[in-house]
Amino acid sequence: MPDITTEAEDFLLQLRSEGISLAPDRIDQVRSEIQATGSYRHTVEELRWGARIAWRNTPRCIGKFYWKALAICDMRHLTTAEEVFAALVQQLREAFDGGRVRLLMTVFAPREPGREGIRIWNSQLVRYAGYRQADGSVLGDPETADLTERFTAMGWDRGKPGRFDVLPIVIQMPGEPPRLFDLPADVVHEIPLTHPTLDWFADLGLKWHAFPSISDQCLRIGGVDYTAAPFSAWYTAAEIGARNLSDTGRYDMLPEVARGMGLDTRTDRTLWKDRALVELTAAVIHSFEQAGVSVIDHHFATRQFVRHEQREQAAGRDTAAHWELIVPPIGGSATPVWDRRYEPTLVCPNFFPQTAPSVGEASWES
Repeated sequence: MPDITTEAEDFLLQLRSEGISLAPDRIDQVRSEIQATGSYRHTVEELRWGARIAWRNTPRCIGKFYWKALAICDMRHLTTAEEVFAALVQQLREAFDGGRVRLLMTVFAPREPGREGIRIWNSQLVRYAGYRQADGSVLGDPETADLTERFTAMGWDRGKPGRFDVLPIVIQMPGEPPRLFDLPADVVHEIPLTHPTLDWFADLGLKWHAFPSISDQCLRIGGVDYTAAPFSAWYTAAEIGARNLSDTGRYDMLPEVARGMGLDTRTDRTLWKDRALVELTAAVIHSFEQAGVSVIDHHFATRQFVRHEQREQAAGRDTAAHWELIVPPIGGSATPVWDRRYEPTLVCPNFFPQTAPSVGEASWES
């Protein structure tokens, strides 16, 4: 990784090359600030465009066609866990926007040289708990079983466990123990899943939250690390129907859906998994539409991604992507990205994974 001065200069030169206005002596200002403090503070415009470019650069997202529409909420001035939590609640309110889900990122104070940064322990602001059972099974979401155990050890008690219990938010400020906060019910919008033609589908008792808000990635802009920068967007229906509810390591609902459809599950040759996968995803699209909540299908999403790629080529830029993450988990060969190839190149600004924080002593907030 280049030193912070080099990254800062490269970033500012990139902004200028893309037509973003900077003060004539901005690079000299940044050099002086880094020399004096070891880091520097982005202007609001630098932060806004840095976050947008980071989204444009990430190889993990199919929705980058809309990168310029990303709204940034600058919360770098907040200094307490209570303030950070209040800002997260506000993000969930604003991002939902009555069902017309907005692209919204809240950026908190960056990591200071020689210190840990602000951390949000949750991978997403809204996620369901996973409770390990005595027989080795998991009630709820197996993906969060480890996190659920950590939260329980820190004092969280949901009462009687269920399949769709919303986890609390855990925030850890630099040099402080983690704090647990319960999300208010009015910011957790959930959609009960029904099917347009299969009446029995509603009896499965499935639901999902209205939009994802990725919250555990590090946003790196010009050598500065923002360790808490949650990002809300809308769902692609296949993320829910063909992954979250279908994967054997998640809710594993395909056998139950197939039985409801009267399919023969004794052999894969009946294609029961494929047929159940399609109907689960159809139920997601139908249910979100009925609830008036934004969701896109994988055909639309992949067409938009190709348009994004073409637009980037016209601007003289490559499109970084993990092919296996861009090709949808359903109907892959019927989409325009199937026969295209991409390189998962990592350039900055970008988002990077972070190691899990330590537990320490925790306190609880309702």
